[in-house]
Amino acid sequence: MPRKGEVPKRRPLPDPKFTDQPLDLRKKVTKFVNTVMESGKKSIAEGIVYGAFDIVAEKAKEDPVKVWDRALSNVQPKLEVKSRRVGGATYQVPVDVRPDRALTLGMRWIINSARDRSDGRTMQEKLASELLDASGNKGSAVKKREDTHKMAEANKAFAHYRW
Repeated sequence: MPRKGEVPKRRPLPDPKFTDQPLDLRKKVTKFVNTVMESGKKSIAEGIVYGAFDIVAEKAKEDPVKVWDRALSNVQPKLEVKSRRVGGATYQVPVDVRPDRALTLGMRWIINSARDRSDGRTMQEKLASELLDASGNKGSAVKKREDTHKMAEANKAFAHYRW
């Protein structure tokens, strides 16, 4: 938290590979690559994402960016719970998720679900499988969203603590 003023939000550059896609979708792809990236190795992250897109195009027989966008929209949560302390007790209060946070959570859940797949395949293949599952509304990333929604639904009684 800065002491002075608000930190400006950094906007990612549009993806250089998919020039036929709309600008906002290209920026989302760049953000996805940045989320896959570990230890600043962007070229490796790009190789993983583009390789996964190639596998998705091969298996799904349609535009991989459209499949990826559909998978992302299936995984993004609408509600989540946040802890609120009221008079010594902690309540799980359901709150609506901001669109930028929903996008970030969706990307993170897809990538973590792909990493957690235990079969001895490459990250490209695991990510492609997770994207195909998520675009079909199944897979562990979609299950994570369902669990988040169930938790928010179960704690709807504490919604009046929202502020």
